[in-house]
Amino acid sequence: MQTNFAEAQLADPKIKRANEILRSCVHCGFCTATCPTYQILGDELDSPRGRIYLIKDMLENNRVPDEKTVKHVDRCLSCLACMTTCPSGVHYMHLVDHAREYIEENYKRPLFDRILRAVLAQILPYEKRFRLAMRGAQLSKPLAPIMPAKIRNMVEFAPAKLPPPSLNDKPQVFPAEGKRIKRVALMTGCAQKALDTDINDATIRLLRRHGCEVVVAKGAGCCGALTHHMGKAKQSHTTAAKNIRAWMAEVNGDGLDAIVINTSGCGTTVKDYGHMFRNEDLAQDAQVIATLAKDISEVLIDLKLSGSAPKDMRVAYHSACSLQHGQQIKTHPKTLLKNAGFTVLEPSDPHLCCGSAGTYNLMQPEISKQLKDRKVTTLEAVKPQVIAAGNIGCMMQIGSGTDIPIVHTVELLDWVTGGPKPQKMT
Repeated sequence: MQTNFAEAQLADPKIKRANEILRSCVHCGFCTATCPTYQILGDELDSPRGRIYLIKDMLENNRVPDEKTVKHVDRCLSCLACMTTCPSGVHYMHLVDHAREYIEENYKRPLFDRILRAVLAQILPYEKRFRLAMRGAQLSKPLAPIMPAKIRNMVEFAPAKLPPPSLNDKPQVFPAEGKRIKRVALMTGCAQKALDTDINDATIRLLRRHGCEVVVAKGAGCCGALTHHMGKAKQSHTTAAKNIRAWMAEVNGDGLDAIVINTSGCGTTVKDYGHMFRNEDLAQDAQVIATLAKDISEVLIDLKLSGSAPKDMRVAYHSACSLQHGQQIKTHPKTLLKNAGFTVLEPSDPHLCCGSAGTYNLMQPEISKQLKDRKVTTLEAVKPQVIAAGNIGCMMQIGSGTDIPIVHTVELLDWVTGGPKPQKMT
């Protein structure tokens, strides 16, 4: 793609990076074949190629974003299926994240949208605030039918029950059982600690059982992904920087072999810390952390897991977009489940998004629901006894549309290697 940025514009590292990405696009349109919003809406501007044109025009002319551009950029899920499909290696993720930051800084949204986004940014990344908000949503459910669509969707999102806080999520060190093979830090996250404490608990048991010393580092918390994808760069970098400092203290102390992440949406962001902080003082440390960051499946695939699943246990595996497209991890979770004795099934459209996408199901409820319904239909069609996934957002989204139990992959692996049966399956 031809671009016409001025030399003065290219002096800005963000614009320089955007120019590199734009120039790599050859207009082929392969991305439209796997773009969920294009498939549902049929609008070229709701495809990666269409959004790239809008972003190019906005950045090149250094103009105030218009309503049309904002609407179509907001509709992007950041599922990154386009990056898997693209034959030219267009790094769409960096481009759309830059566009969101530019929009956040230069566009005045309607009052309701500004309030909604501010509330989400101040609640979701903080476990205690999030728990309190979920309690309020539970009490408000009888009034949901008369609420505006976006508020109604947030209220309906709240689970019927919230687990009590897990003591395992507090800063501490869990020794390996038997000989220590690895020393790893576990990212405990933010919303996941409020919604489903079983995931971190199972992860710690599983890692310890297979020779890992597990550290929950003091000062680590939200990865910054939720606010990063809302364009709130200052807030996302502040929370990400806390993680970098907390984990580097462990690296410089007793050392780390990996930073284990069991929420793939977070993993995609942490692995991008090197890019996010490339022009900041923490650049070198951020790159160290990005290199150490591993999805839980990447760590487990190197360990010798023992155990066997109940005979003929049928598991439908949902591949989270952030894992298969963002991190290009496609086979590890399925291999682990198969090696553990499970019969692994996949839906007919494994590359398509479930519609969760961070805060997307809260801010774009209509599109999100269509994607969820399609995903649930294809998962139920393979007639599984349980659904496995590697991302809490996907689990909540899919779980709200089906009666089939949905668990994290680590919960199944923990179960068949000596841990308890997942509560959701009992």
